Amino acid sequence: MAEKRLLRLGHSPDPDDAFMFYGLAKGLMDTGPYAFEHVMEDIQTLNTRAMKGELEITAISLHAYPYVKSKYALTACGCSMGDGYGPMIVSREPFTIEQLRTKRIAVPGTLTTAFLTLQLLLGKGVHNVVKPFDQILQYVQAGHADAGLIIHEGQLTYQNMGLVCCVDMGQWWQAQTGLPLPLGGNVIRRDLGAKTIREVTAILKNSIQFSLDHRDAAVRYALQYARDMDQGLADKFVGMYVNHWTLDYGPRGREAVNALLSAGEKAGLTPRCTPVEFVEA
Repeated sequence: MAEKRLLRLGHSPDPDDAFMFYGLAKGLMDTGPYAFEHVMEDIQTLNTRAMKGELEITAISLHAYPYVKSKYALTACGCSMGDGYGPMIVSREPFTIEQLRTKRIAVPGTLTTAFLTLQLLLGKGVHNVVKPFDQILQYVQAGHADAGLIIHEGQLTYQNMGLVCCVDMGQWWQAQTGLPLPLGGNVIRRDLGAKTIREVTAILKNSIQFSLDHRDAAVRYALQYARDMDQGLADKFVGMYVNHWTLDYGPRGREAVNALLSAGEKAGLTPRCTPVEFVEA
């Protein structure tokens, strides 16, 4: 039997990414001539590694894609889409958007899509401090920052910390554009070649479908990466970010990606990269 080609797959240690790759991680799927090594790191680290082209396949923030476009292709599957919801600005007391412009805000990384939308909302000069995404709630609660920009499951647990939501970025973006907010995607390195890129993209899509078809088992697996969540809450969170959008962006999802990155370009926040091409499975 021929030895399988080992590919490194980067993704975040959070419930939705873990859910998405359950079948691959547990060896429950046919992966053809490929084997996958799961590299689990926070999204800001994965964004930085993608800038260097280190991993063959990785999750990234869509904010980071213009910077890595020459090295990576964006797959049509694997999207985390906020459909009327998304990252939130939370604080100990309510602030208006105008008040937030003068506040110190803890953010999960300057290449995250959450930070891009924060800049679109408040302007370039956001007074921010970068903290790991899973430390922001505690950081704000302790008074080290006026507000925090939260991603992942913090969107469902911030109230447990006595915090309030000032702005839901997904709601704000939808009000501005009528579109969902595309947050993260999967990219695959272009130097793997067209054949490998198509085959691996198909495996990634099959993994997402496998998890949706074996939802209970996949949620139980993902629960080990959930902070302060029981299975019911983890299932709700997974449903927010792994769904029909994740199997394929579709026409509206593709429009949303191009709208977001065009807005970033127009505001001088990102390099030009539209129209975006998507790799089909």
